Amino acid sequence: MRVISGKFRGKRLYSPADNRVRPTTDRIKETMFNILFSKGAQYNSVLDLFSGSGALGIEALSRGAKTAVFIDKDADSVKLTGLNLRNVQAVNYEIFNTDYSIALKKLKGRKFEIIFVDPPYKLKIEPLVLQGIKDNELLSEDGIIVVEHSAENKLQIDDKRYIIDERLCGNTVLSFICYRREAIE
Repeated sequence: MRVISGKFRGKRLYSPADNRVRPTTDRIKETMFNILFSKGAQYNSVLDLFSGSGALGIEALSRGAKTAVFIDKDADSVKLTGLNLRNVQAVNYEIFNTDYSIALKKLKGRKFEIIFVDPPYKLKIEPLVLQGIKDNELLSEDGIIVVEHSAENKLQIDDKRYIIDERLCGNTVLSFICYRREAIE
């Protein structure tokens, strides 16, 4: 694993010692950030839920994010995220070692331009996480939620205020969710 672009470009990131955490591959990460770029994503504040190694939030910091918040309930993942942040000499970040649902409530009302959601595929909790983001008003008006999930797990959004753009990358789907322009005007 490495940082693909930006000020930390080429820096190696430490990987998990075991297979409990499934890091986003460099290929999928590059595709994700290329799509974010094409959508004109802003990188002011980033939320990395289920951060694992912290690779997604670190990539965003490398590309100019002003702040990043990393959430993971696994203590080893939190340590790994911290190690990777120190390795690239990142600044302006927070790390929380707690369940996503608790973290979302603690962050209520803070606005994020990019929210990464990458839970373990087998949990199939993406709809619950999206509802928590909505209930706690975490997405900025111009923000994008990026959900990385299994192709077997079809994401559905029933709220007409949002649009979803899905990209298939092998067995992984990248779902980009944002407000419809007319919903915020």
